[in-house]
Amino acid sequence: MSWQDYVDKQLLASKCVTKAAIVGLDGNVWAKSEGFELGKEELTKLVQGFEKQDLLTSSGVTLSGTRYIYLSGTDRVVRAKLGKVGVHCMKTQQAVVVSLYEDPIQPQQAASVVEKLGEYLVSCGF
Repeated sequence: MSWQDYVDKQLLASKCVTKAAIVGLDGNVWAKSEGFELGKEELTKLVQGFEKQDLLTSSGVTLSGTRYIYLSGTDRVVRAKLGKVGVHCMKTQQAVVVSLYEDPIQPQQAASVVEKLGEYLVSCGF
């Protein structure tokens, strides 16, 4: 499968995320859903936020120019929200799976799909 197939067939087809991307740890986009324009600077900051969460607690998570309020995270998962739109991201060894979901999708639905793909990529060495 191509990276675009993972976005289209694993994330978007689940109907548990509304926009998604897979990006390298260097901030470069490997694949993304249509219309999900992500800046390299905002992605680089997101990647750094997995290691230094204070970066995200102070200024939030910015994706496609929208700033989301950081909710919680670990060295593998970042969660944020703004109004009816939530963010769920998972870091693997070489990439970050980035997703947005909107009401009525529940946070745990998006988390399940994103983390399932993330665990699969980790098992494949990505």
